[in-house]
Amino acid sequence: MRESYDFSNSAPNPYAKRIKKQITIRLDEGTISYFKEMAKDKGIPYQSLINLYLRDCASEHRELQTKWD
Repeated sequence: MRESYDFSNSAPNPYAKRIKKQITIRLDEGTISYFKEMAKDKGIPYQSLINLYLRDCASEHRELQTKWD
């Protein structure tokens, strides 16, 4: 291993904006079960599926339609 390295010609990480941040979120059991089942059918981890769903909502600027009876 070298004592020092020259990073003067290095490029920024193009994936840095996609680095994920761990958070704590409370979801009800039915919601978790729904995404776990869908993720199982799709063959991907359920947390990745939830992330994809939320990313799609954010990129499309979807707003929640609430109507309380």
